[in-house]
Amino acid sequence: MKTLKPLLLTPWRRLLQWGASLAVLVLPFIQINGESSIRIDIPSFSFYFFGMHFRIEELYLLWLTVISFIFLFLLVTLVLGRVWCGWACPQTTLVDLVEGMARMLGLQVINNQVTGSAVHMVTLHFVYIGLALLVGANLVWYFVSPYEFFPLLFSGGLGPWPLGSMAVIALVVFIDLAFLRRLFCKEFCPYGRFQTVLVDNGTLALWFHPDEAERCIECHACERSCPMGIDIRNGFQVECINCAKCLDACRKVMAKRQEPGIIRYTFGQLGRGWRALVTVRTGLVLTVFLVAFTALIVASLNRPEANLKVSRIKTTSSRITADHMLVTFYTGYVALHRENPGRTFSIHAFNKEGKEFEIKGPVKNITFGQGQNMYRFNFALLTHVPENKKPLAVSYILKGSDGRVLDRIESIVPAVVEP
Repeated sequence: MKTLKPLLLTPWRRLLQWGASLAVLVLPFIQINGESSIRIDIPSFSFYFFGMHFRIEELYLLWLTVISFIFLFLLVTLVLGRVWCGWACPQTTLVDLVEGMARMLGLQVINNQVTGSAVHMVTLHFVYIGLALLVGANLVWYFVSPYEFFPLLFSGGLGPWPLGSMAVIALVVFIDLAFLRRLFCKEFCPYGRFQTVLVDNGTLALWFHPDEAERCIECHACERSCPMGIDIRNGFQVECINCAKCLDACRKVMAKRQEPGIIRYTFGQLGRGWRALVTVRTGLVLTVFLVAFTALIVASLNRPEANLKVSRIKTTSSRITADHMLVTFYTGYVALHRENPGRTFSIHAFNKEGKEFEIKGPVKNITFGQGQNMYRFNFALLTHVPENKKPLAVSYILKGSDGRVLDRIESIVPAVVEP
């Protein structure tokens, strides 16, 4: 008699795990317009995201992004429960990897305990160290481009903050892999506890159906396969990470009996299928997420091509010229948000009546080089001496080569007393 071939989920889970891990490792190496695809540049308060450049002046975009991700997180948790934990969490991926390597070395892995010969245990600890250093370096690559990271590392010029961050992260990961592993998921992970608050009647979960309990042959394959050491037959348990190893184990055993597995994914326990997801709570979370995400997309698409910022040089005093003009010294910054080779910019200053002031400095035909996104310059603004010691309002305008106004900011020329 031909054995029923079970449909197993483990290959798909591993594909997602390693695909996500590879993406996290490779993304810093992918460059767009001379910059990493994703990178946070702390010195310039900039964020690079697939060719787009965001500065701290665009903090509203960061808030929209944070709000979108928070409600996406809530939505995914409401719908999929702890599927993230079992299918995509880096913690689960790393622990699966080290446990697999431990078994390859001939070590035993039972109930989160690794035992075996001392030589093999030492070898496994070197694996822990290697993975910990890789994780630490990988996270630093999202702040320091790997194309700069390695030359600086080998020349000793990486600096205390990147090097210290990598060391601290590596130490934390090593402790996790060497001593905690599944214990972290079971006892310390805040997401597992948070998910129990959000669980709904329609949340996806692994269930051992009581109506089919008579088909269970008490083989305990599901219990032995569980990395968290729980028995799925006891109902919902917060420690379950929805990895589906028990599901595959049950399907393999039952396939030999020409029967389907007893354990399966379901949206709730009432047998309503996807309709169990239609709840007021899920609808509200979905609505807020869609509104926030739509606002983020619209704001990102309509963001200016470049923006301007000026600040007075306080260490240099204003001066009055022989023809009774006031000269005030400033530092200006033009931040370019998207690459546009050959595009030039110019800066102009006007009073509230629309009269243009003269600017001495490199403020005409500003051109950005390849990969350059910030232009810093010093200039002198020539205005009349403010009357009655009242500050003078000035409008600075950033124009493109086509004459279109890209940004407008207001500033004040402080009043001075003529000598």
